[in-house]
Amino acid sequence: MLASRPVRTMPRFARVPSLAALLLLAASLGGCEQNQTARTQSAPAAPQVTVATPSRRTVTEYDDYVGRFVAVDSIEVRARVSGYLEAVHFQDGQMVNKGDLLFTIDRRPFEATLAQTRANLAQAQANLAYAEADLARAVNLVGGKVISEQLFEQRTQAKRVAEANVAAQQAAVRQSMLDLDFTELRAAVAGRIGDRRVSPGNLVTGGTTGNTTLLAMIVSLDPIRFEFTVDEASYLRYFRFAKEAAGAQNHILVPVKLRLIDEATFAHDGKTDFVDNVIDRSSGTIRMRAEFTNPDGALTPGMFGRVRMPAGPPSEVLLVPDSAIGTEQVRKFVLVVDGNNVAQPKFVTLGPVIDGQRVVRDGLDAQDRVIVNGLMRARPGSKVTPQESGKTSSAAASAE
Repeated sequence: MLASRPVRTMPRFARVPSLAALLLLAASLGGCEQNQTARTQSAPAAPQVTVATPSRRTVTEYDDYVGRFVAVDSIEVRARVSGYLEAVHFQDGQMVNKGDLLFTIDRRPFEATLAQTRANLAQAQANLAYAEADLARAVNLVGGKVISEQLFEQRTQAKRVAEANVAAQQAAVRQSMLDLDFTELRAAVAGRIGDRRVSPGNLVTGGTTGNTTLLAMIVSLDPIRFEFTVDEASYLRYFRFAKEAAGAQNHILVPVKLRLIDEATFAHDGKTDFVDNVIDRSSGTIRMRAEFTNPDGALTPGMFGRVRMPAGPPSEVLLVPDSAIGTEQVRKFVLVVDGNNVAQPKFVTLGPVIDGQRVVRDGLDAQDRVIVNGLMRARPGSKVTPQESGKTSSAAASAE
């Protein structure tokens, strides 16, 4: 007979949770609730930003180009006759007027040549007078058969030769007078002359060949021209703009403004007066030129400048503060606040800055509420606390 095993029973107090355990569980649950409440209370509020709708404005957009000034006239002063330089009649770098005496070449050899040609002319005129008188006698004699027809023709020929000789000597005299006048070199245009290249006493080579002596350079200053290049697309846009404004023309005539490298504003007014007839194949650009008045001579050929010309007719555009523009790699965007006060990015196409406002060509609606202040506090897709720009200004004014 198998012996029965004793049955173990749990004490009754072991089956019921102890009071200490219950108190510990309640304390733990209470601590969790307090932590959750604390986290809820410490959650950051939505950042405050200032919003405003884009402003509408009719503006004229401009394009800027860099170029150089060039003189309308640039003259190389070279002698037309050879001789020794006798005198210089200007100071290096001074302003000269058209017709001012600049250089003098020794006149004495040319005066002697002129005297000789005049003497030759007088001799030729005497020979002509004798030939005319001889021919007049032959006319009476040939009618009476006193002289032969052959002799009469010879005297007629002698008169013609004498007339030709007189004409040749007259031309020689005029050439000698020109050579004498060419010993005085005068300014062909008004402008600023450079430094003299030859000192008095040196032999000057003149004439029309390529080995003549360069004596000085003169550049005109008023008016002065400004040359720059534009790309093919801009050229077509300017051409259509000018055609719509003034009818069909062969060139573009538009007002332009210019500033120098040390100026902050475009203070010089001018107008385009020339467009080249070919587009450079290597660069895809075409040369343009504008003309400016320069009464004080401050604008100098070779000087750099920046010219601004209208890109098209006036048009209505949307503008936002330039500080409201954000950058994402190569794209530009603005943050707008939707109906749920959530900041949403909008990628935009920008234009130039006009009076501190950035032109937005595409990507933005006139009713959008753009974040204009607090852009760094807002995050795309997160809630914000928007405040209208006008209300912010009035609140600040009342606070003062």
